[in-house]
This record gives sequence, C-alpha cells and structure tokens, in this order.
Amino acid sequence: MNCKPSLLFVLAAAGAVILSGCASAPETDHSSRYTLKTDRAPSGNFDTSGLNDAVPAYEAPRSAGNKSPYTVWGKQYHVLDSNNGYTARGTASWYGEKFHGHKTSNGETFDMYSMSAAHKSLRIPGYARVTNLDNGRSVIVRVNDRGPFHGDRIIDLSYAAAKKLGYQSRGTARVEVAAITVKPDGSMFLAGKPFSPVDAAGTAESAVTASGEMAMENRSLFVQLGSFSSRDPAEKLLSQVRAVLENPMRVRAVDTASGRFHRVQVGPFRDEDSARKTQSLLEARGFDQSILLTDSH
Repeated sequence: MNCKPSLLFVLAAAGAVILSGCASAPETDHSSRYTLKTDRAPSGNFDTSGLNDAVPAYEAPRSAGNKSPYTVWGKQYHVLDSNNGYTARGTASWYGEKFHGHKTSNGETFDMYSMSAAHKSLRIPGYARVTNLDNGRSVIVRVNDRGPFHGDRIIDLSYAAAKKLGYQSRGTARVEVAAITVKPDGSMFLAGKPFSPVDAAGTAESAVTASGEMAMENRSLFVQLGSFSSRDPAEKLLSQVRAVLENPMRVRAVDTASGRFHRVQVGPFRDEDSARKTQSLLEARGFDQSILLTDSH
C-alpha cells in the first residue's frame, strides 16, 4: 500500500510558512487535520478510461510552494531554479482519500481524481510526463505539491494518475519522470527538447496494453521521433535519421484539434520486437525521445 509523502504549506499567525508532513508523518502524529489516520484508495471501481491528462500551459512564476531551501524531518531540500531539462528514473508512489480536499503545497486543493503529483524539487505548479517502465504506459500530470519523503521515491502521483499507469494496487512502480516546460509564447519542451502536446502521454498509453504488449489490431507499428507544427523541422529530423538508419521512414501530416502536425516516423514494423530493437538502436545514436504507436494514431 502507498504512503502519502506530500508536503503541505500553511500560514502561521506570524505570517511564516510552516511545513508539515502528511501520510509520510510519523505514526505518532495524531493531528486532527485529517479525518483518516492512514491513506487509502477510494471505495468503488473508479473508471479512468475517460480521464484526460493534464494539459500543459504557461503559468507565471510564483512564490507559493517554492520556498528554497526547506527542511522536512531534519533533512534539507532545494527547489530547482527551472524545471527545463529535468529527467529522472526511480520509484513512484501515490496518495488518495486521506488527503482528498486538503490543501497542497502551493495552496490548491488536492483532488485524488485529477491528474496531479507531488515532487520534492520541481518548481510548482509545473508539468511532467511520467512513464511506467514496467508496462510502457505514460501520463501527463500537473505538479502542485511537495513530496515524497519516504526512502528513494521520486514522485507521488494522485490515485487517478497511478491507476492510469496501472500500479494503484501495488502501491509503487518504477517510472521515468520528464519535466514539461511551457514558455510564454506557448512553445513546449520535454526534458529540455521541443515537444508537441499531440505526442502527449495518451499516444503511448493507447499503443500499449496493460500486459505491456502492443495492441496491434492488424495495424502497422511505427517508431515516432518527433512532431512539429511546421514541415521544415520535420524534414530536417528525417534527414538526420536517414544518415544513421536505412529503414523505411516518413513525415506524416496529421490534422488534430490543435492544428496540423508533421510526425517523423520510422517503419512500418510487423511486430513489437523489431520495433523495440530499432527504437533502442535510435536511442543509442542520440534519438532518445521516441515513442511506439500504430498507424492509426
């Protein structure tokens, strides 16, 4: 089961910011702040099939929740000056009903049914793509809380986000966290590299089943290396890939609700194994932001 490791900021009478632990607090903590003593999942079978990822958007820098350094249980933590370029792998946990309706570190209200997360050092609010390394599923979450402070855990997802990643029953999962930053002009960057919301987590999740096997449904597989609003950068990337790989590849124009995007794709592949091998080869040659998808996406 999970241990909530989020950090809440409350204003003291003197106006200073006080830090207090949540489910990561000691068992001797009998604070009346929470109705429940320990965290738990909501009752019933919450359906996440229609739940959309958080939508990254530019938000002006703010001080709420970004005090740095800050101390929890005698250990000091530092908040990043910028989330741009951040990526890390480690253990994710989740938090739920005990904290539902209570304030997050930046003063917002925690909703276990929303796509949100807590992180020790990312500036908040911010956004991140979280990928379950055991099954390939990805989600995009809005980071608006502090934690987790248990062991080596690197991020604490809302119950809903954890369920979409398929680890809510286990409590933890091996994940990769890649920050998504948005500039005032609306341009986005994933782990410091240009990124389009059309290539957000839903694409990766829809391409992979809960067992980690590709849902082919008689469609061809492609390794996608990028998606651009204009064709020129897509063609440039295609030329770079052709210099290191002889596989068939293309720039595919796709019309979406956000406009037309030009996707650089290698393939098609008949099976997941051959697609994964090519993906690994591309990553070894510096193309490390690829995803697997079918030709219907």
